[in-house]
Amino acid sequence: MTNGWVALLVLIVTFGSGVPVHGYLKFGVRVGANVVDVRWNRPVQYFVTERAGPGVTALELRDAITRAFATWQGVSTARVQSQFQGLTMVPPGSQDGRTTLGFLDRPDLERVLGATSFLLDAATGEVIEADVFFNTRFNWSTAPNGESGRVDVESVALHEIGHLLGLGHSALGETEMVAGGRRVIGSGAVMFPIAMSPGVVSDRLLQPDDVAGISDLY
Repeated sequence: MTNGWVALLVLIVTFGSGVPVHGYLKFGVRVGANVVDVRWNRPVQYFVTERAGPGVTALELRDAITRAFATWQGVSTARVQSQFQGLTMVPPGSQDGRTTLGFLDRPDLERVLGATSFLLDAATGEVIEADVFFNTRFNWSTAPNGESGRVDVESVALHEIGHLLGLGHSALGETEMVAGGRRVIGSGAVMFPIAMSPGVVSDRLLQPDDVAGISDLY
């Protein structure tokens, strides 16, 4: 078995270039002469790192991630399955064959809220593990209606789990230039690459483009 990392950094707070107008994308990996979709052929068995982040406990993070998985599983036209395996002291990105989501301090990625990385079997394209980290450079929240100045964990988790399941970014959204980058005016998909402003929780709900993408993949 030959393994290879495919790393993705997503949800960049400031985004410097324009975005083409098209819908969802899927990740693919070349296997021999073909490109196959990156997807799970079994339920996603995942762990959550037992580490708090700024404003959010490990248990609150676990619950937000569980809700986000349930949202993807709730798409009636797709067959997405996940199973929470428990809390762990192992941080995401450890290349241990286990799928782990958790907080990680990444000062080198000061504009990145979260990222997803895959470990794939290069011979078959099968997902061996997919880890997600949430950057502790930011202040986080799980408040039901959001919290001013804090990023909503569940919204970012929903986006990152979309990547974990094999979806790329969607370009359905509108931004405007502000000091330091771009601000989202309106998002047409949870998988839009730029996060909503801190305190906003509208990305806890999938939009039609997200539903179409996951239904195509699963």
